Amino acid sequence: QKDRKSKKSTWKFCLDLTHPVEDGIFDSGNFEQFLKEKVKVNGKTGNLGNTVHIERLKNKITVTSEKQFSKRYLKYLTKKYLKKNNLRDWLRVVASDKETYELRYFQISQ
Repeated sequence: QKDRKSKKSTWKFCLDLTHPVEDGIFDSGNFEQFLKEKVKVNGKTGNLGNTVHIERLKNKITVTSEKQFSKRYLKYLTKKYLKKNNLRDWLRVVASDKETYELRYFQISQ
């Protein structure tokens, strides 16, 4: 009974980059390229094949996978990209719903 596989055949996650892209501090095309290079499939980078699709529509990036793909992994990669581009101090990755992450600014309280 325990080894029941999940019935979900595709995993779809969204990253909403609207605010930072509109403010001109975040390059969505560059980030899309970063994801394509860094996402691992079967333990190898650059192995997307037909299993993982990464597409960008304006300020949203959608990752669709036919194999198991964790939302947490997407968050990890996003944070890695922010760190690489010294944006980690200004932006945070927040889950806005079950399959969407959003980049928000830290709220600075006086």
